[in-house]
Amino acid sequence: IIGMVGVISDMNSTSTLMFKHKGDMIFLIGRSCNDINGSDYATLWHNIPISSPPHYNFREEQEIQAITAQIIQKKLIRSAHDVSNGGLFFALLESAVPLELGFDITSDAEIRKDAFLFSEAQSRIVVTVSPQKQDDFIDVMVDSGVPFSALGHVTKGEIRIDDESYGYITDLRKKFLTRFKQWLEEK
Repeated sequence: IIGMVGVISDMNSTSTLMFKHKGDMIFLIGRSCNDINGSDYATLWHNIPISSPPHYNFREEQEIQAITAQIIQKKLIRSAHDVSNGGLFFALLESAVPLELGFDITSDAEIRKDAFLFSEAQSRIVVTVSPQKQDDFIDVMVDSGVPFSALGHVTKGEIRIDDESYGYITDLRKKFLTRFKQWLEEK
């Protein structure tokens, strides 16, 4: 694990992880893969305590960080959150919890659903985009050549994946915060 500290010259050129508005579009910058190596999911659900590290490609990471900085500076996104511990599902939950907003997403049919939701493969960032800026965001992403995909949209509080309801953020928030506290105590 590498922690980094830097200087931000313009605080208006930053982004937070939390979803801000119902109806915003959710995109994934980067590419999902069928890889659960090194994930909490592999350890806790499949009882595989030791496995290879999750997918990581330094060049992909550089490209994704560069385009993310660019779209933040152009104010094309409302939020940005990396996919890491717990995978995509927990990145989405972490973004939804602060304002008790939810999400409605569709998984990638080419990726196993468990890997899509819980892989901790690196070089992926979840962003939200207002409907008014969606076309500009897509144009910049297409021009960059960096892989990205539409996941779905921010909801008032319901969590939906592939047209199946998983409840509401208020209920999942309690479970999430309890598990997060347990995880911190284990560390």
